[in-house]
Amino acid sequence: MNTDRIITARIVQGHRVASGQNGNPLFPGGTMRMQLPVFKELGLDLAPFYCGTLNVSIAPLCYQVRAPRHTFRAVRWHPTEPPEDFSYFDVRLLRHDAPPVAGFIYHPHPDTKPKHFQKPDVLELLFPFIDDLSYGQEVRLAVPTEQMQFVGADH
Repeated sequence: MNTDRIITARIVQGHRVASGQNGNPLFPGGTMRMQLPVFKELGLDLAPFYCGTLNVSIAPLCYQVRAPRHTFRAVRWHPTEPPEDFSYFDVRLLRHDAPPVAGFIYHPHPDTKPKHFQKPDVLELLFPFIDDLSYGQEVRLAVPTEQMQFVGADH
Protein backbone atom coordinates (compact mmCIF):
# COMPACT_ATOMS: atom_id res chain seq x y z
CA MET A 1 0.00 0.00 0.00
CA ASN A 2 1.54 3.27 -1.12
CA THR A 3 0.83 6.13 1.26
CA ASP A 4 2.50 9.49 1.56
CA ARG A 5 3.51 11.30 4.71
CA ILE A 6 2.86 15.01 4.41
CA ILE A 7 5.43 17.08 6.25
CA THR A 8 6.08 20.78 6.64
CA ALA A 9 9.63 21.95 6.02
CA ARG A 10 11.47 25.27 5.96
CA ILE A 11 13.84 26.23 3.13
CA VAL A 12 17.37 26.74 4.47
CA GLN A 13 20.67 27.63 2.84
CA GLY A 14 22.92 24.67 2.18
CA HIS A 15 26.67 24.50 1.60
CA ARG A 16 26.10 25.71 -2.00
CA VAL A 17 28.44 22.98 -3.27
CA ALA A 18 25.84 21.09 -5.33
CA SER A 19 25.05 24.22 -7.37
CA GLY A 20 28.63 25.46 -7.50
CA GLN A 21 27.64 28.79 -5.96
CA ASN A 22 30.27 28.45 -3.23
CA GLY A 23 33.04 28.75 -5.84
CA ASN A 24 35.01 25.70 -4.68
CA PRO A 25 37.51 24.97 -7.48
CA LEU A 26 37.51 21.28 -6.53
CA PHE A 27 33.94 21.11 -7.89
CA PRO A 28 33.83 23.37 -10.97
CA GLY A 29 30.23 24.12 -11.85
CA GLY A 30 29.06 22.25 -8.74
CA THR A 31 28.81 18.64 -7.68
CA MET A 32 25.44 18.08 -9.38
CA ARG A 33 26.79 19.13 -12.78
CA MET A 34 29.71 16.74 -12.30
CA GLN A 35 27.43 13.88 -11.19
CA LEU A 36 24.79 14.18 -13.96
CA PRO A 37 26.64 12.11 -16.58
CA VAL A 38 27.69 9.49 -14.03
CA PHE A 39 24.14 8.88 -12.81
CA LYS A 40 22.80 8.91 -16.36
CA GLU A 41 25.27 6.14 -17.22
CA LEU A 42 24.03 4.23 -14.16
CA GLY A 43 20.44 4.55 -15.42
CA LEU A 44 19.12 7.62 -13.59
CA ASP A 45 18.62 10.73 -15.73
CA LEU A 46 18.72 13.82 -13.53
CA ALA A 47 18.75 16.26 -16.48
CA PRO A 48 15.16 17.46 -15.83
CA PHE A 49 16.23 18.84 -12.45
CA TYR A 50 17.99 22.06 -11.50
CA CYS A 51 21.76 21.50 -11.02
CA GLY A 52 21.64 22.22 -7.32
CA THR A 53 19.66 21.07 -4.33
CA LEU A 54 16.85 22.77 -2.46
CA ASN A 55 17.72 22.29 1.19
CA VAL A 56 14.93 22.07 3.73
CA SER A 57 14.84 21.61 7.48
CA ILE A 58 12.19 19.23 8.75
CA ALA A 59 12.96 20.04 12.43
CA PRO A 60 11.81 18.96 14.92
CA LEU A 61 11.49 15.83 12.80
CA CYS A 62 14.38 13.65 11.65
CA TYR A 63 14.27 11.05 8.89
CA GLN A 64 15.06 7.37 8.75
CA VAL A 65 15.84 5.60 5.49
CA ARG A 66 13.57 2.69 4.65
CA ALA A 67 13.55 1.62 0.99
CA PRO A 68 14.92 4.20 -1.46
CA ARG A 69 13.63 4.35 -5.05
CA HIS A 70 17.27 4.11 -6.23
CA THR A 71 20.56 3.27 -4.49
CA PHE A 72 23.97 3.39 -6.10
CA ARG A 73 27.06 2.05 -4.33
CA ALA A 74 30.69 3.13 -4.67
CA VAL A 75 29.96 5.82 -7.25
CA ARG A 76 33.17 7.41 -8.52
CA TRP A 77 32.00 10.78 -9.79
CA HIS A 78 35.12 12.84 -9.06
CA PRO A 79 38.70 12.27 -10.28
CA THR A 80 40.33 12.67 -6.85
CA GLU A 81 37.58 12.29 -4.22
CA PRO A 82 36.72 8.78 -2.91
CA PRO A 83 33.65 6.96 -4.24
CA GLU A 84 30.34 7.54 -2.46
CA ASP A 85 27.02 5.77 -1.99
CA PHE A 86 23.84 7.62 -2.97
CA SER A 87 20.13 7.01 -2.54
CA TYR A 88 17.16 8.77 -4.08
CA PHE A 89 13.63 8.91 -2.67
CA ASP A 90 10.45 10.15 -4.32
CA VAL A 91 9.13 13.50 -3.12
CA ARG A 92 6.44 15.92 -4.25
CA LEU A 93 6.33 19.61 -3.44
CA LEU A 94 2.70 20.43 -2.65
CA ARG A 95 1.56 23.88 -3.69
CA HIS A 96 -1.71 25.71 -3.09
CA ASP A 97 -1.56 27.72 -6.30
CA ALA A 98 0.00 25.22 -8.70
CA PRO A 99 0.15 21.50 -9.44
CA PRO A 100 2.49 19.40 -7.26
CA VAL A 101 6.10 19.22 -8.44
CA ALA A 102 7.70 15.77 -8.49
CA GLY A 103 11.35 15.30 -7.62
CA PHE A 104 13.80 13.33 -5.53
CA ILE A 105 15.30 13.52 -2.09
CA TYR A 106 19.02 13.36 -2.86
CA HIS A 107 20.85 11.43 -0.16
CA PRO A 108 24.62 11.02 -0.31
CA HIS A 109 25.24 8.42 2.40
CA PRO A 110 26.94 10.13 5.36
CA ASP A 111 29.22 7.14 5.98
CA THR A 112 30.81 7.53 2.51
CA LYS A 113 30.57 11.31 2.12
CA PRO A 114 33.92 12.94 2.89
CA LYS A 115 32.75 16.56 3.32
CA HIS A 116 29.77 18.89 3.62
CA PHE A 117 27.69 16.92 6.10
CA GLN A 118 24.05 17.85 6.59
CA LYS A 119 22.26 18.14 9.93
CA PRO A 120 19.98 15.16 10.68
CA ASP A 121 16.90 17.32 10.07
CA VAL A 122 18.00 18.62 6.63
CA LEU A 123 16.90 17.05 3.35
CA GLU A 124 18.41 17.89 -0.03
CA LEU A 125 15.76 18.00 -2.76
CA LEU A 126 16.05 17.82 -6.53
CA PHE A 127 13.32 19.57 -8.50
CA PRO A 128 13.07 21.36 -11.80
CA PHE A 129 13.87 25.06 -11.25
CA ILE A 130 11.11 26.78 -9.25
CA ASP A 131 11.50 30.55 -9.22
CA ASP A 132 9.17 31.58 -6.40
CA LEU A 133 10.92 29.86 -3.47
CA SER A 134 13.05 31.65 -0.88
CA TYR A 135 15.03 31.00 2.30
CA GLY A 136 12.82 30.79 5.37
CA GLN A 137 9.72 29.87 3.37
CA GLU A 138 7.61 26.97 4.62
CA VAL A 139 6.78 24.25 2.11
CA ARG A 140 4.76 21.05 2.26
CA LEU A 141 6.26 17.80 1.02
CA ALA A 142 4.73 14.40 0.31
CA VAL A 143 7.09 11.45 0.80
CA PRO A 144 6.12 7.77 0.40
CA THR A 145 6.11 6.14 3.85
CA GLU A 146 7.53 2.92 2.41
CA GLN A 147 10.65 4.84 1.29
CA MET A 148 11.35 7.11 4.27
CA GLN A 149 10.11 7.41 7.83
CA PHE A 150 9.95 10.58 9.88
CA VAL A 151 10.31 10.57 13.65
CA GLY A 152 9.96 13.21 16.33
CA ALA A 153 7.31 15.73 17.21
CA ASP A 154 5.03 16.72 14.33
CA HIS A 155 4.74 20.34 13.27
